[in-house]
Amino acid sequence: MQLRLPLFGREAAPEPRRVAAREPRRVAAAGRDFDLDIVRHHRARRYVLRLSGSRLRLTVPRGASIAGGIRFAERQTDWIAREWRRQSDRAAPWSISTLVFWRGTRMRAGDVARVIGWSVSLDEAADLREPLERALRAVAASELPPRCLELAAAHGLAVARVSVRNQRSRWGACSSRGVITLNWRLLQMPPAVSDYVVLHELMHLRQANHSRRFWREVEKVCPEWRDAERWLRRHGRDVL
Repeated sequence: MQLRLPLFGREAAPEPRRVAAREPRRVAAAGRDFDLDIVRHHRARRYVLRLSGSRLRLTVPRGASIAGGIRFAERQTDWIAREWRRQSDRAAPWSISTLVFWRGTRMRAGDVARVIGWSVSLDEAADLREPLERALRAVAASELPPRCLELAAAHGLAVARVSVRNQRSRWGACSSRGVITLNWRLLQMPPAVSDYVVLHELMHLRQANHSRRFWREVEKVCPEWRDAERWLRRHGRDVL
């Protein structure tokens, strides 16, 4: 069962095919009804359920039962309720006392602003999310590409370009053209976890997949990658 978003990847997969519904499908959880959209994807290996706002998206593997997928979604009421509350909290305004991640530590938003030298006046009543995230993205754009190039050079790899983006579904990606894309939120992780994400993407330059050979390459350059994965599983959803 996979309920969380894919956080690493190479290039975008082909678009899934939406399954036409004769009547609206809904799943009840957390005291409300959620609309259920169903798509088939030829690369899917299992049922995957995602929540965005008030809508659920169920991905069904090729050849799998639609009815079975709906039953799968209906059994996930506890997860849906938790995820809905998490997303609701994630969308709430930030004040100077809101706790946010910085370098792997939860800090008050006002303290993070001071650490990065953000010069905008802080107002207890203001929503600091957008301006503070904009300031953090600027820090990420100045820090992450040089770090990526440094790690690439240390392991004899050539990178065509490094870009930093505001992604909500991936920590990073590596294209077949050697372009590395990194999520600015790597700044919110412990440095060792951020480096693991960068190394993970760099190893796709050697193995363009997630095969055993790929993970052996990761093990060579980052023996502690399992600890980093555990941090991502525990805190990644809070960062995204």
